[in-house]
Amino acid sequence: MIKNKDFVIITGISGAGKTKASEFLEDIGYFCIDNLPLNLMEKFIEIFKKGISQIKKVSITLDIRERDFERDFPSILENLKKDGIYPYIIFLDADLNTLLKRYKETRRKHPLYSEEGLVSSIKIEKEKMSLIKTLSDVIIDTTDLSLSELKNKLIDILKEEKEKILSITIITFGYKYGIPIDSDLIFDVRFLPNPFYLDKLRNTTGLDEEVKNFVLSHETTKGFISRFKDLILFLIPQYIKEGKTSLIISFGCTGGKHRSVVIGEEVKKILELQGFKCTIFHRDIRREWRKN
Repeated sequence: MIKNKDFVIITGISGAGKTKASEFLEDIGYFCIDNLPLNLMEKFIEIFKKGISQIKKVSITLDIRERDFERDFPSILENLKKDGIYPYIIFLDADLNTLLKRYKETRRKHPLYSEEGLVSSIKIEKEKMSLIKTLSDVIIDTTDLSLSELKNKLIDILKEEKEKILSITIITFGYKYGIPIDSDLIFDVRFLPNPFYLDKLRNTTGLDEEVKNFVLSHETTKGFISRFKDLILFLIPQYIKEGKTSLIISFGCTGGKHRSVVIGEEVKKILELQGFKCTIFHRDIRREWRKN
């Protein structure tokens, strides 16, 4: 029996981190559904098997919020197995004191809340979910886990390549038009030789071969790219370790047409050669030509 890690079911105890786990899976490319009614489960599987657009990986969060979940889920799971479908089940749990603390911090109401109090509700849920826990493929105790540790554990469990977890966007821009406010890292490359002051290059862009050769031929540019490569390849693993899933790196020159464009394209090549997903947006390259 081969478990399908492209079809994941997240379940477990309320307050143990199921919502965060679902968000993390969404970040790494899963199509996530929260609290799908059990009576729609088999219908959804039929649709999934036929193919849903470009969706290849699905995660469904199921828990005690569904009435009679603990009773009905095992039989539904058996029916799926009879059809040759073996979802990968991740069960999240935490100790009583941690769950109490989390509920007090969020002030959310427990799905099984009764007049007997929160402690009683959590104990009842743990008892009801005990069978589901035994049916799970992996149990994650989130008691002492930070959010980044939980994400890294999920990545390891699902065997995702960490290089593919971080989505990198490069933006090139002109300072005269303002800084991209959503940038994580901004580098000012106005210190590089400016092609604008050469008549034959003024009305070109950093996408033109002549401009590229001009900018990259200078020792200052070579020194910057070499040092930047060392810096970014040091930073990216640290961001991934902390659970970051997107990184926006911006390069700015005066008008956003020459130097920043050349550097942005070079950095994109460097990162892609390292196995990172990378997109680039030249924000100001089509602006009107004005004297710098």
